Amino acid sequence: MGIHRSALRRRRRSDAADTKQRNGVVKTKERVRRDARMTAVIKEGTPPYAPSVMSWLSRKLNKRSTAISAEDIQTLQA
Repeated sequence: MGIHRSALRRRRRSDAADTKQRNGVVKTKERVRRDARMTAVIKEGTPPYAPSVMSWLSRKLNKRSTAISAEDIQTLQA
């Protein structure tokens, strides 16, 4: 006949929670690797940085990429 709709929703919620827990570990490790990679790019390079680096800086400094100054980058490196 088929599965009842409420049981199907319950199973999907359970599957989603399991997936989120498993993927969270992987994403945390990737964030650490990305932070190290972007920090290395900033230390060896000079502005203007690539868009991916500016996006990362924007998230870390909570500023628009056009508002980021050299002083902001120096405070992040310290």
